[in-house]
Amino acid sequence: MSSSEATAAEQPWVLQFCHGYDGPFLDCARQYASLFAGTRYKVLTVFLTGAPAPEVVSGCASDEVLFLDYRSKDIRGLKLRAIRDLRAIARSRPFVLCLAHRFKPLYIAALATALPIIGVSHAFAVYQRWPRRLFAQAFRRRLSLLGVSEAVRDDIRRCLPSWPAERIEALHNRIDVEQVRALQVDRHAAREALRLPPQAWIVGNVGRLHADKDQATLIRGFAAALPDLPANSVLAILGSGRLEGTLKALARELDVASQVLFLGQVPEARRYFKAFDVFALSSDHEPFGMVLLEAMAAGVPLIATACGGAREVVEGVGVLFPLADDAALAQALRHLALVDEQQRQACAAAMQTALKERFSDTAVSRRFWALPMLASVVEGGHEGR
Repeated sequence: MSSSEATAAEQPWVLQFCHGYDGPFLDCARQYASLFAGTRYKVLTVFLTGAPAPEVVSGCASDEVLFLDYRSKDIRGLKLRAIRDLRAIARSRPFVLCLAHRFKPLYIAALATALPIIGVSHAFAVYQRWPRRLFAQAFRRRLSLLGVSEAVRDDIRRCLPSWPAERIEALHNRIDVEQVRALQVDRHAAREALRLPPQAWIVGNVGRLHADKDQATLIRGFAAALPDLPANSVLAILGSGRLEGTLKALARELDVASQVLFLGQVPEARRYFKAFDVFALSSDHEPFGMVLLEAMAAGVPLIATACGGAREVVEGVGVLFPLADDAALAQALRHLALVDEQQRQACAAAMQTALKERFSDTAVSRRFWALPMLASVVEGGHEGR
């Protein structure tokens, strides 16, 4: 064996195990794989569900990608086939660590491998069920947990009070700031693509039409503020879901149906954030809120509920209002309608600073490599490959 072949054989690997690549989870895979860029570790990303797709391979920034291509019905119960598949993968390379996104991949990885595991929680209440708490306790010696926000971290710590704090930490979601900016089209092109009025004052919202996104409060707040907003004001909601009929009925009831536009599911919605004069997120305890970072990249002023992970993103660079308080939301809209161009530019500059210092790949990578939970697993992570 040549010296180069020997080096390749000894090169350590990280196994990233994801439930799927739908919605924001492809970028989540990219975020965590990119943490190992420029290190001596290679990353194999495995997707439990989802058919092989070249755009996924190119989008998750990994050295190799595998698709187990299970359907939801295939991974109910004990998941024995998935456990066998992952066990075989784990034996194929010199893995030193497994990153498992969401609980089902964590469960499979714990039973299929003997690796240290960092489980990433993307939602609240993951460990509120007692069977999951018992499972976590059973694998406590080789399991550490990350929440995508401090709010999610604190929720996990409440569920597992006997765990050391350094074994349950927060690592914020983030974006490749320059890549997102490069994707975003200018104001005119964005409005044209979304078929929005070119001269309107537009409040934007992006998210599925579901109770936990609470667009009902957004519509009520917009309706209350409307008499004090610019004459051509519009609320544009991008997304689909089971509450569409209910929300449209609410807009009719409040006599704002012509000013509230339901644009449906928009592929690559983050490309069009510059269409908005304000971005509003009214979610009920959002675990993080990636759309807030995408709006920040576009330089759009923010309004968000003062709860969950959204507070951590918006505090200091936008306006926060109490959950479900449509009167406070209306007042926030009135305030932002009066912002002049100089104030808007100052707000955009503050958001760009926050992105760079807190929510960029570079900033979060520094935080990741400083985590105590990594010390005994991936020592020397910043050594060159």
